Amino acid sequence: MKLLRIFDPFTLTLIATVLLASFLPARGVFVDYFSWLTTAAIALLFFMHGAKLSRDALVAGGSHWRLHLWVMCSTFILFPALGVLFAWWAPVNVSPEIYSGFLYLCILPATVQSAIAFTSLAGGNVAAAVCSASASSLLGIFLSPLLVSLLMHTGGGASQDGLRQVGAIMLQLLLPFVLGHLSRPWTANWVARHRKWIGKTDQTSILLVVYTAFSEAVNNGIWSQVGIGALGFIVLASIVLLAIVLAVNTLVARRAGFSKADEITIVFCGSKKSLANGIPMANILFPVQAVGMMVLPLMIFHQIQLMVCAMLAQRYRRRQLESGAIQATQEG
Repeated sequence: MKLLRIFDPFTLTLIATVLLASFLPARGVFVDYFSWLTTAAIALLFFMHGAKLSRDALVAGGSHWRLHLWVMCSTFILFPALGVLFAWWAPVNVSPEIYSGFLYLCILPATVQSAIAFTSLAGGNVAAAVCSASASSLLGIFLSPLLVSLLMHTGGGASQDGLRQVGAIMLQLLLPFVLGHLSRPWTANWVARHRKWIGKTDQTSILLVVYTAFSEAVNNGIWSQVGIGALGFIVLASIVLLAIVLAVNTLVARRAGFSKADEITIVFCGSKKSLANGIPMANILFPVQAVGMMVLPLMIFHQIQLMVCAMLAQRYRRRQLESGAIQATQEG
């Protein structure tokens, strides 16, 4: 019973999704099907977020410069600094490519959809999360290759790929959000009446992202590229790295006097790393034979951050529901 209290139904569903992807990953035509389904779910998620948020809430979220500044510092300063120290320390005798992979994941921008979905699920400042996560992803398209060149001494560029990713972000995330916001005169009342049902879109999008991402990792041979010992080291190091960043973000948010809703946004937007951006960039920045090992820490860290943040979001949500704060932070 104590174990069931720790692992709430949503977390257990996440675990089941990971196991399903491990034993029955999407292959063949199903890869395209789940990719399309995930894209549609995320687009619907952002449409609903746009419909839920008032103009005043968006203005407040976009003008919250102190919050955005720290999220950028966490993503592009704190993470890379930890990656450099970890690669320099090299506490365990494993392949140097694994340490390079950790440094690479620390350089990447934040995820967009999962950061915002977890922020919404936990009762955080969704408007600020949309601004911070989207800005991180857009800036990362240009900053991450620069940081790779500076910290990993690797040549290459990602200008064309970067332009494609900018277009994808605009089309998949910002456009549905804007359309949803513009639809408020017709949809605001319906959204308010069905808020509980709409909340399920957050969880559904997360489950689809987990299954699709982990299926891709399994199809790329994640379980055959390294031995059990090295794999265990990557898992442990990923947990420690995530724990440090979560702790620092929480401490900074509280010491700087941010509200609980803003603290949630900082925690979830400042602790994520993007698999969607990381793998395409790796294909351009690194030799073909090195890409698999280079993105292995990223693939594992990506799954761990989803699992840990799911539990953390549920914990925040319970506390927010007890205080009645969730509705106040997400309504306009």
